[in-house]
Amino acid sequence: MTHDITAHPALRPERLGRLTLANRFAVAPMTRISAMPDGTPSAEMTDYYAAYARGGFGLLITEGTYTDTLYSQGYLNQPGIVSDGHVAGWRRITEQVHSAGSRIVLQLMHAGALSQGNRYRDDTVGPSAVPPLGVKMPEYGGSGGWPTPRAMTLADIETAVDGFVRSAVRAREAGFDGVEVHGANGYLVDQFLTDYTNLREDSYGGPVASRVRLAAEVVAAIRAELGADFCVGIRLSQTKVNDFVHRWPGGAHDAKVIFAALAEAGASYLHIASEGRDWIETARLDGGVTITGLARQVTGLPVIANGGMHDLGQAAQVLSDGHADLVSVGRGALANPDLPRRLAQGLPLEEFDHMMLQPMATLGNARRWRQAARV
Repeated sequence: MTHDITAHPALRPERLGRLTLANRFAVAPMTRISAMPDGTPSAEMTDYYAAYARGGFGLLITEGTYTDTLYSQGYLNQPGIVSDGHVAGWRRITEQVHSAGSRIVLQLMHAGALSQGNRYRDDTVGPSAVPPLGVKMPEYGGSGGWPTPRAMTLADIETAVDGFVRSAVRAREAGFDGVEVHGANGYLVDQFLTDYTNLREDSYGGPVASRVRLAAEVVAAIRAELGADFCVGIRLSQTKVNDFVHRWPGGAHDAKVIFAALAEAGASYLHIASEGRDWIETARLDGGVTITGLARQVTGLPVIANGGMHDLGQAAQVLSDGHADLVSVGRGALANPDLPRRLAQGLPLEEFDHMMLQPMATLGNARRWRQAARV
């Protein structure tokens, strides 16, 4: 299929729940480990997010932000949303983004067993005492294997849900247009959803309808606290940062159960991610249906597709053929913070270079790469 790039469907306005967006391009959440040691957003982060807003992105989704002072933090220098200082730091960012005409939602993240840097604790928790696959990620400051987490008690689960809710309240105080629950990529909510990390025999384990319970409870609890008007999305994925090949074992059946439960819980939108893989590789389910298209059919909610959307032809097809309502861009946004403006003006895009994330995925390393590239 060919597309007239000057009339690219991603440049058209869109609605996300009660939010009106200038276009259908979203900045994907990307871990940048560039906050202050106490989790307060830095001045460098303000410049980073403001650049995307000035560059024309209709929606910005922040990096995963930790939700409590117990087990949620996943990386050192990860931002938090658990103190008044955190709120003030994020407010500086939301004000800059709004002044440039964009919308911004805060991604709420509990790392669970995939924590490789927590200033509050050394141990980890998860649904079951199952050691995670693979090794820690050096680009985010980790090395060696993951420790075996402690299986969470029902009290631990209640505390984690409460952390999501309190953080969502703080996000609203900081001026965010909404929140996105991180239920993807192998972190805590996804650990409960995944069959091989969730071996529980209580109401949070077993069939997929029970394994999705934590995700649904988090969304429902935030919705109950913040009301019908506040945007509450959730990000999902089959693949993970430590497992690029995983697929939901029940295929389309599991997907329908998961999507329906989250819609019933009160989600405003679903964000379907393709960690480490292209959308076209991870999107196909039984009978050729796409996972994002199925999410739209089952729920009637807006759906954001992620994975290789810097390929503008693929992004156009995803939108024009009804597979999703918005596309989120990661690597392409890092290389082109002004991607929507470039597209609108017919300008070429810069290629993403992995050296932008080396030796670590900090904003400082990316800045030094850009300076070196100009020499």
